[in-house]
Amino acid sequence: MTPAGVQPARLLARRRAIAGVVNAAIYLGLLRWLASILSVGGWSVVDVLIFICFAIAAPWSVLGLWNAVLGLALLRFSRDPLAAVAPFAKAADNAAPIAVSTAVLMTLRNEDPARAFARMRTVKASIDATGEGANFSWYILSDTDDDAVAALEERHFARWKDSAGADAARLVYRRRADNEGYKAGNLRDFCARWGKDHEFMLPLDADSLMDGATILRMVRIGQAFPKLGILQSLVVGAPSTSAFARIFQFGMRHGMRPYTMGSAWWAGDCGPFWGHNALVRIAPFAGECHLPMLPGNPPLGGPILSHDQVEAVLMRRAGYEVRVLPEECGSYEDNPPTLLEFTRRDLRWCQGNLQYVKLIGLLPGIRPMSAFQLVWAVMMFVGVPAWTSIIFLCAIKPLDGENTALFPAASAAGLYGVFLLMYLAPKLAGFIDIAMSEGGAKRYGGAARFTIGCVAELFFSLLQGASTTLRTGMFMIGLAFGRSVTWNGQARDTHALPLGVAVRGMWPQMLFGVVVLGLAAALAPALVWWSLPLTAGYVLAVPYAMWTASPAAGAALTRWKLCALPEEFEHSPILDALGAALAETAAAPVATEAPAHP
Repeated sequence: MTPAGVQPARLLARRRAIAGVVNAAIYLGLLRWLASILSVGGWSVVDVLIFICFAIAAPWSVLGLWNAVLGLALLRFSRDPLAAVAPFAKAADNAAPIAVSTAVLMTLRNEDPARAFARMRTVKASIDATGEGANFSWYILSDTDDDAVAALEERHFARWKDSAGADAARLVYRRRADNEGYKAGNLRDFCARWGKDHEFMLPLDADSLMDGATILRMVRIGQAFPKLGILQSLVVGAPSTSAFARIFQFGMRHGMRPYTMGSAWWAGDCGPFWGHNALVRIAPFAGECHLPMLPGNPPLGGPILSHDQVEAVLMRRAGYEVRVLPEECGSYEDNPPTLLEFTRRDLRWCQGNLQYVKLIGLLPGIRPMSAFQLVWAVMMFVGVPAWTSIIFLCAIKPLDGENTALFPAASAAGLYGVFLLMYLAPKLAGFIDIAMSEGGAKRYGGAARFTIGCVAELFFSLLQGASTTLRTGMFMIGLAFGRSVTWNGQARDTHALPLGVAVRGMWPQMLFGVVVLGLAAALAPALVWWSLPLTAGYVLAVPYAMWTASPAAGAALTRWKLCALPEEFEHSPILDALGAALAETAAAPVATEAPAHP
């Protein structure tokens, strides 16, 4: 059995073997198909480069297709999909009292204190309403280096503590003097100071929100399985008034549901950890999940930035399971309100994930599945510039001197269509799941609104893909020359992007699109129309960024309930409570004064 006694190890081994064989067969089949197209008339330099780039980029799409199809099959055709994927979840049905102490943490760095504290107060109130509040303690762990923001944090905490009554002793605010180790160092400092006082910790980001019922369910599962080290909830986007966030999270929610279900089927006890909205057993985390210092200098050397999946790997090496609860529950986050903010977040992940290249040799004894996850996290971003390169190479292929009359256009169009379906497979699977569910579309405002949302999301996801892939590729080149991201607070409220800001952020994409479409128009005009699903987003990057950031566009989508989530049609106590807490804070803001200490 797996360490927690949840599943037979042989069962997971068989599932992983099936996943490996199926994915390898699809991947090799795609390579053979592409080779049959490119070899007509002989192999040119451009053909070889296209083939190499495809070989690098395709695995991510292949696995996405597998997870999506498998997840959809489980959701629609399994009698009990949760039992097949997460048999530990049944422990949550036991209504026994909570017998362990849990620390709920929120890590901050130059975030809006009003938003952050409103969330923590809301989560605490939701847990208190269950009658189990005495088993939880609350920690605000600040790495803020802006004294003005830190002063506001202290005053918000003082107000919260003054209103907490007898619970004030279980509220803690701590500001570190430096940001050593970034968020991972922040959590490690907590473990060193207070870890021995609690069995579990539940890290939250500044934009996180979880309801009490979900948290109690997770604690009961962790309490029932002492060898369960990390239990990750399925985090979904909260309703937003930003057009960008609405469209993005509409697709993300649908895509994540089948994708996570499918991946959990075979990843099993070597599951993901996303760093927040998860239950973590403190003792093995503190004792076994020390992050190594990477050799070399930043940006790829030094402290590990994307710490969460590494901690999951180390937790599993220590003999504890890492599991995901692959169902929608009361676990939320806010998504970036603009394309530029989304890109900034993506680049932070990119740099952090690429550091894993140096990790494998530094982590002896990790499970093969864990090693695969680290490699896969790298491939997630390595494939991005490969796809971008293919787009450019296809535009200049007519220059390679081959006889265009011999080119197998029908076969190439077929492969192109298959790739688009693979790229969109997780979202399509999610849309199909809702359409097949009784009352599914009604939860999203009815069949008409749901259909419009699906079409709009697919269209905009293609535009967004083009807008972000080139930027990621350019950033990866910059890493080789020492360029690094800045890890700081994020802009989380809806705001417009002025033309100048959008142009400065998106002119490379626009220039690349003009060049690619110009070459295609001059060398192979028919290619222009075929390429638009992948190239239009480059040319339209600036207006796309501006329109999706426009408060007026967001207000219109909100008013018409387009790309809406079920929480906009159904009563959600936790979201209602957060709205009330934010309104209360806005009505009585804390005084802005000089910092209490440096």
